[in-house]
Order: sequence, then structure tokens, then C-alpha cells
Amino acid sequence: MNLTIDLNENDKVIDVKVNGEIDAYTAPKLKDALSSSAEEENVVMNVDLSEVSYMDSTGLGVFVGLFKTINANGGQLYLNGLSERLKRLFEITGLGDIMNINSEVKGGVE
Repeated sequence: MNLTIDLNENDKVIDVKVNGEIDAYTAPKLKDALSSSAEEENVVMNVDLSEVSYMDSTGLGVFVGLFKTINANGGQLYLNGLSERLKRLFEITGLGDIMNINSEVKGGVE
């Protein structure tokens, strides 16, 4: 269970590329990597999930927390590059209706 996180911050735009599995073991690493950026005011965070092979409810919890923190500080969270499986996970839980999710990849982290 390996997870890599590449983060590129340019002014108030944060591009994040996540690679691997997001589960109970790796979710804390993801949360730690993104939480300080999420607390900045008016930030736009683009998270590329195209290389995420698996995510469980712990991973969903990380993104719910990010979403709430970023929105509370006047920013926007975009989850991009979701596989059909990940997209369905967000839709089944109702998060697809309130979060900005997209199958396309946006942002600048390669």
C-alpha cells in the first residue's frame, strides 16, 4: 500500500497529483500533505486522482474534510481524473452532488 503525493503551489492555485491507494493506512499521509494548504484563504485546489487505483471510506473522509475546510476559507476544491469506480463511489455517497468531480484531468502537475 503505497501512496505518492506531488504538490505544486503557485500563488493561490494548488495542483496535486495523487498516485497509489488511499485507504486507512495511507489516508493520514494524504490529509497531512494537504491540510495546511487547505486552510489558506481563497485557495483553488486541483487534485488529480487519475493514478489512484483504490480508495475506501477513509479516503472519502479526507476529501470531505478538505472540501469543508477549503469552502469555509472561501476556496474551491476540484477532484479530477476520477476513474469510473471512484466516480461511482462519490455518487453513491451523495458527494458527487456537492463536490466538483470530473473524469478529465485539470491542473498543472504532471
